Amino acid sequence: MHGLAIPFQCRTAGPGLSFLDRMDKMIGECKKSPRMLSMATETNTKTAIERAMSLFEANGGILNTKKAIKLGIHSRTLYALRDDARLERMERGLYRLANAAPLGNSDFVTVALKVPRGVICLISALAFHQMTTQIPHAVYLAIGANDQAPALRYPPLRLFWYSKAVHESGISETKMDGATVRIYSAEKTLVDCFKFRNKIGIDVCVEALSLYRRRGRMRLDLIEQYAKLCRVQNVMRPYLEATG
Repeated sequence: MHGLAIPFQCRTAGPGLSFLDRMDKMIGECKKSPRMLSMATETNTKTAIERAMSLFEANGGILNTKKAIKLGIHSRTLYALRDDARLERMERGLYRLANAAPLGNSDFVTVALKVPRGVICLISALAFHQMTTQIPHAVYLAIGANDQAPALRYPPLRLFWYSKAVHESGISETKMDGATVRIYSAEKTLVDCFKFRNKIGIDVCVEALSLYRRRGRMRLDLIEQYAKLCRVQNVMRPYLEATG
C-alpha cells in the first residue's frame, strides 16, 4: 500500500464505504474518465453540428462566417461541416447547405451577402426587370461614393460609385433563395441608365425605355423625380416625348 500513489481526487469518495471500497471505486472512475471525456466531447460536437444545421435552415440555408459566429456557431463547427460536405463554400466566408435547393439567382445572392450596402444596378437591374436584351457578364453594382471596392473573387463585379442621395433612392428589396437582395426599381434603373449613358451606351437606354413602356405601367412621376435627382431631366425629355 505504501508504494501506491492515489490521486487527490480519488481519496475523496463519499461516506459509508470502507477505505478499500472507496479506493476501488475511485480507481475505477479514474480509469473510465478518458472514455467518459471522449463520449462527452462526441455528444457536444453532435449537438453543435445539429444546432448549426438548424440555424442554417432558419436562415434560408446560407450564412456568412460573421453572422454564423454571431449566432453562436463556432468556426470549428463550420469547418467540420464543410469538410464533411454538409456545407459548400460559395465564396470565401460564405457557406450554404449542400442539400439546399439549387440557387436561382446565385450571383445576386452572393453579392448581397458579401456586399450588404451594394445595390444591383444598370444592366443587371435591367435584366432583372426584363428591360433589356443585353446579357450581363458581370454583376453591375452601385456602392456609396466613399465605399471601398469590395474584394470579391466571384462573381465578377462592375462597380459604380453613387453619391449618397442617388445611392439610397429607388431601392427595392427582393427575397432570393432566402437572402435579401437590394436592387433598384425599374424607374430608378431607367434613369440611372441615362445618367451613365456614356458607359453603357445610349442604345441600351432607348431599348430599356421602349421595353419599360410596353409593360403598360409607366410611372412618369417617379421617372421625373429620379431624373431631377440624377440631373438628367433635359437629357431624358426628348426620349420620353418621343415614346409618349
